[in-house]
Amino acid sequence: MKPLHIFIVFALFMALAITNLSATPSEDDSLFGDNNEDRSQVEPPSVGIRSRFLAQKRRGAMTCDKYPRVCRVAGSPGPDCCKKKCVNVTTDWLNCGKCGRKCKYSEICCKGKCVNPMSSKWHCGGCNNGCDKGSKCLYGMCSYA
Repeated sequence: MKPLHIFIVFALFMALAITNLSATPSEDDSLFGDNNEDRSQVEPPSVGIRSRFLAQKRRGAMTCDKYPRVCRVAGSPGPDCCKKKCVNVTTDWLNCGKCGRKCKYSEICCKGKCVNPMSSKWHCGGCNNGCDKGSKCLYGMCSYA
């Protein structure tokens, strides 16, 4: 009987510890958002359910339109926010130079400008690959002929 009593007390202690951990705000919540959010509106509890876990609203993903600092985190695709996505407007051909500016099919985005790497003297074959003085860029190569 004593091992069963110890097991029940241990299970209750673990349940209490888990509820206390989930009730405290984490550091991640305060890093990216304004702490001045309106918390006066509370969802009504579900009928017959008294657990706050089941009544909590699900959190959505952190998007850069609400949390712009998300784009500056290491590993992010870029520091700029365009249509709720982190992008780099200096290299992204769908948002070249500014949000929504698309490069043509044969162009790439170099330093925020759409260029044709097959004929551009300053971006021959790729970004920042300039041709020497007196040579031309043909088919993405300097001095092809």
